[in-house]
Amino acid sequence: MNTVGPYHNRQETYNYFSLPFCRGNKKEISHYHETLGENILGVELEFSGIDITFRRAKAKTDFCEVTLTTDYFDAFKYGIKNHYWYQMFIDDLPVWGVVGEMDDSDKAAYIWTHKKFEIGYNGDRIVEVNLTSEAKVRLQPNMQLPFSYEIIWKPSDIQYAHRFDKYLDTGFFQHKIHWFSIFNSFMMVLFLVGLVSMILLRTLRKDYARYGKDDELDDMERDLGDEYGWKQVHGDVFRPPSFPLIFASLIGSGYQIATVALLCISLTMLGELYTERALLLSTAIFLYAATAIVNGYTGGSLYARMGGKLWIKQLVTGAFLIPAIICGLAFLINFISIYYRSSRSIPFTVMLSVTAICLFIILPLTAIGTVLGRNISGHPNYPCRINAVPRPIPEKKWFMEPNVIIFASGILPFGSIFIEMYFIFTSFWAYKIYYVYGFMLLVFLILAVVTVCVTIVATYFLLNAEDYRWQWTSFLAGASSSLYVYFYAIYYFFFKTKMYGMFQTTFYFGYMALFSIGLGVMCGMFGFVGTSMFVRKIYSTVKID
Repeated sequence: MNTVGPYHNRQETYNYFSLPFCRGNKKEISHYHETLGENILGVELEFSGIDITFRRAKAKTDFCEVTLTTDYFDAFKYGIKNHYWYQMFIDDLPVWGVVGEMDDSDKAAYIWTHKKFEIGYNGDRIVEVNLTSEAKVRLQPNMQLPFSYEIIWKPSDIQYAHRFDKYLDTGFFQHKIHWFSIFNSFMMVLFLVGLVSMILLRTLRKDYARYGKDDELDDMERDLGDEYGWKQVHGDVFRPPSFPLIFASLIGSGYQIATVALLCISLTMLGELYTERALLLSTAIFLYAATAIVNGYTGGSLYARMGGKLWIKQLVTGAFLIPAIICGLAFLINFISIYYRSSRSIPFTVMLSVTAICLFIILPLTAIGTVLGRNISGHPNYPCRINAVPRPIPEKKWFMEPNVIIFASGILPFGSIFIEMYFIFTSFWAYKIYYVYGFMLLVFLILAVVTVCVTIVATYFLLNAEDYRWQWTSFLAGASSSLYVYFYAIYYFFFKTKMYGMFQTTFYFGYMALFSIGLGVMCGMFGFVGTSMFVRKIYSTVKID
């Protein structure tokens, strides 16, 4: 047996025997976890006490009886009233069953007391399991509640390699709307890339022609001329941004998150990680720890190019920035889980394991990456000199202000992924298994391209207004799509779910905040890296005295 919990919130789970089910002849049943991912996800594997022998049928057999004390009666009635489902595993195949049902006419609670297992086999392998709940009994205090089970074996033509296919809702995930949304996003990318290329090339060609004429003028004519535009800030455009230590750490973390996401998607497409309990989460944790060297290299080299001196402080900040955010929010949610005695509460030993991973794997690999980054690509090679005195930023129209540009830039990237967000949210918060990782890879690439295109255009407008604060603007413009994702999560909570109460609300908005933060850091990195290449290109092409 695994867990039990309300049908309307898949992530709220409790130990199966938190409801007074039969334990059979075993007085004590120990639970165990096979992986770190299972421990974090609250998987509570316990022996049910039901003995099943391969290909040996068993007629209806009484399992045990439970005396419904007042507490037991209240527990069962509460679970049935809140639509509790339980999950169990037979040969690692998940099986779900409902605890009972309410009768609206007399407000009585009825419980299913008989489990009928139909197990399909192919050769010497179990390939399918079906559970039928029977024998509905009305709950009454102080009654004797008998439980029974029945085992039926039947041959099956299902191949062992495809036994998990029955759990994949192809009708939901491969609906025409899903295909259309991917096609629509892809066409938007082609249109946006073409539009950006045409506008910028045409506009930049005019700029180059105008600046070419300016270069032919003497100093007096140039001073009397009407000079404006992005060339005027060439002495400040490569000036380090404010808070360079935090900025470099965010960019390094964005590289790391993008690498982990790409590797997880690719490995799941190749190995079908979704078929094993919590294997995808365990893989993501391992990959995050192993790719810390990417974080150190990119963040450390960027910080060195910006002239940063506190490289050890930057190293530690880069290594622990995202883990600290995750652990901080998870720690808050964990208090709520402990209060409700949920299986999702994280044990102290798991906290120690995560701490050990951070200290003995992530930190050393980040240090190695930082040293390599500072020595290999940590030397500034800007195409323009940086002025000693910062140029004053002129006044501009309200829609050219960085805050407006940042907020507006997130609309198109969000528009390219919001349909996929619906499928991902439904998989995480409902009883769906997400398996279309080919779609996810396409959406990942589309999101990266759209984010880069939008931030390049936004930065060009900003530089044309002679505002050289493009680094933070490009990062926040790319990251702003995550703000719209969180707005969509709020809409999804109120209109697409039936969650309620402090536990479900805290759990939902806490983990949606973590998802949005991670997405924002990754998209911010996309925006900055693409814009940095664009800025370096246009200023290296123009001859500047």
